[in-house]
Amino acid sequence: MTRVLVTNDDGIEAPGLHVLARAAASAGHDVTVAAPERQSSGASASITAGEEEGRIAIERRTLPGLEGVPAFAVRGGPGLIALIAAHGAFGERFDVVLSGVNHGANVGRAILHSGTVGAALTGGLNGAWGLAVSLDVGMRPEVHEWQTGAATALQVLPFLMTLERGSVVNLNVPNARSHRGVREAPLAPFGIVQTTLSERGEGHIRLAVEDLPNVPHPGSDAALLAEGYATLTGIEPVSARSVGFQEKSPAPT
Repeated sequence: MTRVLVTNDDGIEAPGLHVLARAAASAGHDVTVAAPERQSSGASASITAGEEEGRIAIERRTLPGLEGVPAFAVRGGPGLIALIAAHGAFGERFDVVLSGVNHGANVGRAILHSGTVGAALTGGLNGAWGLAVSLDVGMRPEVHEWQTGAATALQVLPFLMTLERGSVVNLNVPNARSHRGVREAPLAPFGIVQTTLSERGEGHIRLAVEDLPNVPHPGSDAALLAEGYATLTGIEPVSARSVGFQEKSPAPT
């Protein structure tokens, strides 16, 4: 039986988290839920926590429809949760870190900032398979098709587990009862929303999130998602590449 940690960055009360956990449990996986006690969007892979005398607060919860599933609210972000899970905070190590279903798409290079993706990457860094799943609800959704996101994630999971341990994929799903299929896609140069400075006051600033005005790059995850496909992108927890640096003699003094 596959041990699955279900987490997110929208918080322990988020409906997308509950639907994903129920889907994973219904598929026969050994599920534990551990999620931030409050909204942690944009946390990336941060391991900052609310500590008291060096202790991270963890509270046992019972979630609707998940009465037999261990669930924990953690005073910290999703990256921290994946990290402490890898060190046995919630029992034996997990085979899979399943992060989502996020409220809003995570596409393009802007996934760098996503706590949803950050949890999956941290899981991968510590030897688990990582799957981040997000629902493209847009700015003002009338409905949330969480079931479609969760079902697509469980459809992708067997493929992910054919890859080597530590592999991480990012999945985005249209907010619809069905979609045109799952397509592998490269990251767009940008995301589908942008952060702007909406207010500058005395001693404070305020940020706002707006839709990007430009058309997505053809063939990218953002473009295929807009065309009605679920998109799958492989990402690496940590990578390095040569930049061609050559050491030079110190400048004379």
